[in-house]
Amino acid sequence: MSRILFVCLGNICRSPTLEAVARVEFARAGLDVEVDSAGTADYHVGEPPDRRSIAAGAMHGYDLSVLRARQIVSVDFTRFDRIFAADRANLRDLERLRPECGTRPALFLGDEEVPDPYYGRDADFERVIALARQGMAALISQMRSAGH
Repeated sequence: MSRILFVCLGNICRSPTLEAVARVEFARAGLDVEVDSAGTADYHVGEPPDRRSIAAGAMHGYDLSVLRARQIVSVDFTRFDRIFAADRANLRDLERLRPECGTRPALFLGDEEVPDPYYGRDADFERVIALARQGMAALISQMRSAGH
């Protein structure tokens, strides 16, 4: 079983959205993958995702309401096979936090970032859903090509 961790700053907008989309899309694809999400900061530990993230997810069949924010911990770097950052700032933080033998993080969308919708409008949360779906389609295709 593969284990994938999605990471953003506070773990209330982007990374829980990526986690929820991943759960559904991996299941639809018939892939056995454990997914989780975390933040690099401790701003919202224990809190549910932003209400706008929950609403955007629900409109597309992704349930974020059961998720709770947590901060990344050092064991995550050995527990997860892949760690995906939403943006370059969080990627830099992950690289700084990573133990020498830990999983090397990467940007979820390759060279692109998932923009932070927190200070935006509803359309920005919808954009995160669209990017999550696009990224998951590419990841599933990559995993199938690798024989998962």
